[in-house]
Amino acid sequence: MAKKTKADILKLVKENKVKFIRLWFTDVLGFLKGFAITIDELEGALDEGMGFDGSSIEGFARIEESDMIARPDPDTFAILPWRSGEDFSVARMFCNIYEPSGKPFEGDPRYVLKRNLERARAKGFTYYVGPELEFFYFKDSQIPQPLDQGGYFDLVPLDVAQDLRRDTILTMQSLGIKVEYSHHEVAPSQHEIDLRYSDALTMADNVMTYRLVVKEIARKHGVYATFMPKPIFGINGSGMHTHQSLFKNDKNAFFDIKGEYYLSEMGKAYTAGLLKHAPEITSITSQWVNSYKRLIPGYEAPVYICWAQMNRSALIRVPMYKPGKEKATRIEYRSPDPACNPYLAFSVMLAAGLEGIEKKYKLAAPANDNIYHMSEEEKLKAGIKSLPEDLLEAIKLTENSKLVKECLGGKVFEYFIRNKKLEWDEYKAQVTGYEVQKYLPIL
Repeated sequence: MAKKTKADILKLVKENKVKFIRLWFTDVLGFLKGFAITIDELEGALDEGMGFDGSSIEGFARIEESDMIARPDPDTFAILPWRSGEDFSVARMFCNIYEPSGKPFEGDPRYVLKRNLERARAKGFTYYVGPELEFFYFKDSQIPQPLDQGGYFDLVPLDVAQDLRRDTILTMQSLGIKVEYSHHEVAPSQHEIDLRYSDALTMADNVMTYRLVVKEIARKHGVYATFMPKPIFGINGSGMHTHQSLFKNDKNAFFDIKGEYYLSEMGKAYTAGLLKHAPEITSITSQWVNSYKRLIPGYEAPVYICWAQMNRSALIRVPMYKPGKEKATRIEYRSPDPACNPYLAFSVMLAAGLEGIEKKYKLAAPANDNIYHMSEEEKLKAGIKSLPEDLLEAIKLTENSKLVKECLGGKVFEYFIRNKKLEWDEYKAQVTGYEVQKYLPIL
């Protein structure tokens, strides 16, 4: 696809009666940030970027080095349908963040992903991902009260959110985001909209847009959408199963017609890399205290570090090969949740996979039994280990990970670890409703 030029952007702005352009970026935790400029500032922004104060952005800069430059990426130009009318339109562009010296800012998550993609590109690879984001609709943001009691793939009259999903998909399509399909998920009021796979940078931008669109359309309909991993006790949480593959030119590097499971040696080594480094990247792909309420046995979330073709209790699933669909050969990493920072999550998954390829990791045999029903002794015998049980365990593993530190860069790594330790300290000091209900009457 041809790159958009400055002239292309100015033409689109004129044709669409754009009056304001929102410049978007994310902080280290994956929250969408941005500010608006008028069309009078657009040419200057495209040429030199726009200065802003980064001192209040999570993980960005200390007060004494707060000046930042946001340079919009023309390829991400899109009209925001919910902010536009007949008289004028509002557009957005994602930005790359720079220091005043012109050097890329190392604390910018988008730069972290670009740097890791460059490492893959140097080996001749393009990294493709296709995430499946799940989320809940509730009546408001205060109490997790479902809108329906529907289940997996249920339709009317139980699925009252069909119009919400339809409007969300139409809005995403108008923004240039390709949607594969959508459906009601397993839990009441839980839904899934799957995006058509694309290169990882485009997809990370799309995930950020997706989350905003879902919330905006919900707000328009008078309800609340959340990507919180586990908002309700006793039912399934929300995941972001991430399908991924490496291509060399137009050829899928994971496919081998003669390979076992139709996986190439490269595909097997990449999968082995993800499995080996899964514990230390989990704090990035599941970054909140609440994430670990989802990663427990019995709710379709992966807990055990193994792979399989049909077994959905495994951490990695390798979908069955269909003749003529070589390009669709991929692996599905099932532990991430939709509240992660996609730029960092895609980065650490890629880094783990590339490590497997570089060091020629050997892929263990698949786990074909339902691991949830295996005894501890059977799991031990099969060499099946578990993901971290909580954020504290996860962050300790990350803290000692050379792979994650090199992948994220020192600035993001240091901030992320520090922030997550603070989150854990806050959490462990809380007295929860569970404790009050259980202990107050008896102690």
